[in-house]
Formats: sequence, C-alpha cells, structure tokens
Amino acid sequence: RRIRYIGINAPEIDHPEYGRNAEPLAYEALARNKRLVYRRRIRLEFDTEKKDRYERWLAYVFLPDGRFVNRILLEAGLAYVLPRYPNTTHETRLLSAQREAMSACRGLWNEPGLKKSLRYWGNSRTRRFHQVSCPFAQKIRKDHRVVFSNQWDAFWAGYAPAKGCMGKDR
Repeated sequence: RRIRYIGINAPEIDHPEYGRNAEPLAYEALARNKRLVYRRRIRLEFDTEKKDRYERWLAYVFLPDGRFVNRILLEAGLAYVLPRYPNTTHETRLLSAQREAMSACRGLWNEPGLKKSLRYWGNSRTRRFHQVSCPFAQKIRKDHRVVFSNQWDAFWAGYAPAKGCMGKDR
C-alpha cells in the first residue's frame, strides 16, 4: 500500500520527469523513514479520512514498540507539521515534536533564512501561510488572516507553507 503520513510533510526527492530537483534533506528523510519502516511490521492508525484524492492511505504510523514514526521524523527535523482538517487527532503531539526540533535547530530548522524578516499571511481556516505578494494571500479573508514576520514564526504556530510559496524568497 501507499501510505501518506497524516500531519506531516517531508522534503520532496527529485522528480526529473517534472523538472524538479530534490529539496534539502529529502534523501536524508527518505533514508531515515526507510530504516524505520522498510520490511518491518508497523501499526497504522487512521483518522477521519482513510484515503486522499490520489487514493493513498492516510495514516499515523507506529512501530511495534509504540514509537510514533510521524513524530520521529519531526523530532529529527526531517519533516514539518502539515495540518489538514479533519485529520487532527495527533496534531498537538506533532506540533510539540516540531517545536522541539526547531528549538534544537535540527534538520530543516538549521537554516538561517527561516528567520529572515519577510511578512507572511496565514489563513487560520486552512493553517497555510503565503508570502504577502502571493495572489492567494490577497484572497485570505481579513477575519481569517494571521500576520507572521517570518517563516519560522509561521511554522512555530503550526502553519505550513502553501504549495508554491516555500523557498521563493530564500
């Protein structure tokens, strides 16, 4: 089965067929995940939605000893929290793991550009953030708009970058 880990997003590996290069730490995240789960017995925990629009199973992944794989990847700084309503059962645990990695500057959080002072607008309904210059940012209703002074603050608050907004200014 193809499993999409609920609540997190890891850097993308390269996709030459689409002209995309690997994002930083993509292969490290892939290797860590493989060491944890490949050819091993795991337990899947489902939330409200069982599959996404690509027919991938949506699950929280646990090892036989009870370790939470989604959380392990966040603690290592090899993924970031990606909230997606209505699948929010472990959102608080996942955000706590991300903040731990951020505080320790592990993995993705060891990049100075995250604290660069550029304004971002978050959407409190979707929990995504955009650069202020993004056309989609301009469409966020004022009562849903949250202002962040940099990406770090947005990630700390549990927001994730909207597709296409990450990395344009770094």
